[in-house]
This record gives sequence, structure tokens and C-alpha cells, in this order.
Amino acid sequence: MKKVAIVTAASKGMGRACAYELHNRGYALSLMSRGDEIDGLGEELEALTMKGSVTSADDLSNLVKATNERYGKIDAVVNNTGHPAKGPLLSISDQEWHDGMDLILLNVIRMARLVVPYFKSNGGGSIVNISTFAAFEPSLSFPVSSAMRAALAGFTKLFSDEYGTSGIRMNNVLPGFINSYPVDEDVLERIPLKRQGKIEEIAKTTAFLLSSDAEYITGQNIRVDGGISRSIG
Repeated sequence: MKKVAIVTAASKGMGRACAYELHNRGYALSLMSRGDEIDGLGEELEALTMKGSVTSADDLSNLVKATNERYGKIDAVVNNTGHPAKGPLLSISDQEWHDGMDLILLNVIRMARLVVPYFKSNGGGSIVNISTFAAFEPSLSFPVSSAMRAALAGFTKLFSDEYGTSGIRMNNVLPGFINSYPVDEDVLERIPLKRQGKIEEIAKTTAFLLSSDAEYITGQNIRVDGGISRSIG
């Protein structure tokens, strides 16, 4: 029987690459995105699709319910999202901070609440959250993202402590500068590998963490950043 995976923000970039990679590895898929492109991707990958936002608790609930109704189980989740507000640190409004929390942290918490009962009935499951290298090296260029993804790392550790005995794992993938967005030469010079990462490289790392090959990996933050991170902890 095929494993079943949910992928959010799946119509473009890293989310789309994850959908292709998991399809190629034999997963049955359930895909959500706000964009119309999700319908064509669903037809191509023979996947269940739904238009919705990761910031909506109702959309997430409907996605999980529809996935279980179609496939009868859920084995894996890839929580991918968009990008929160940017700007000078103290000019970011309260609402923009709250929006960032919905986009980056609460979406993962809400999804976990929804899928853990299905994981328990399966005897286990795995969640991978697409984060950023800036979670541990905060950047004023990405203030909301840096702060909220650091919080996500804390939640991921707590979740792994709580549910590890149930065979349920959660890890974060921390991309660097990936080719879904252009960067200038100054950025490339800062990357030891002197190139942007490929969305397919993020997808392969994600698929590995979801797989049985990674059954002893949980609560971790895996950098896929070409070496741009300088911390060694």
C-alpha cells in the first residue's frame, strides 16, 4: 500500500519540487495551495488537491479530513509556507508579527494537532517543516521569518520529545539561498559552494527525512545551505 503525504504551498518552488519527489518515490499525495496551478499539478501527479491557506485552521482541517477520506490514512506531512513581512525591525506592525506567527509557527502546530491521531492509528508518522538557515543566524533582512522560525525550532524539539515514543517524528529543513528566488553576486560569494541551492535538493532532503532511512532522526534542524551558515552548534 502506498504511503500518503500531505504537502502544503505545493504549487510552486520547493513545495512543488517536494510533491514531484514524493510522487516519484511512490507516495499518494494530497496537495494544497492558494494558486490555481495546484489543479494542473494534481492532475499530473494523480493527487488530491485543495485550494486554501496554511494560515486558515479551517482549510487545514478540511485538507486533513479530505485526505483521510480519500486514502484512509496519513503517513507524512511537508509543511511548506510563503514568506512573512519584511522591513525595519521596529516598523513591523503587531498585525504583521501575528500574521508571521500564523504563517510559520501556528500552521505547524495546527497541522500536528490534526494529523497526530492518524499517525498514532498507523503506528507512526513523520513531519518535515521547510524553515530557513536564518532560524539560527537571524538576519535583519528577514526579521519576522528569523524570529518565528527560531520558535519553530523550539516547538519541533518539544514535539519530538512528546511523541517520539509513538513513532512520530518531526524535523526541520533549513534551506539557504535556493534557486526559486534570484540572488546577486555578493550573496553567491558568501556561499562556500558558490551557487544557489536547487529546489530539487531541498526536496530530496525532505523525502529522506520522511523515509524509513531516517527513522532515528527527530527534533533536528538540517541545514541545506551550501555552507553559508557559520555556526557549528
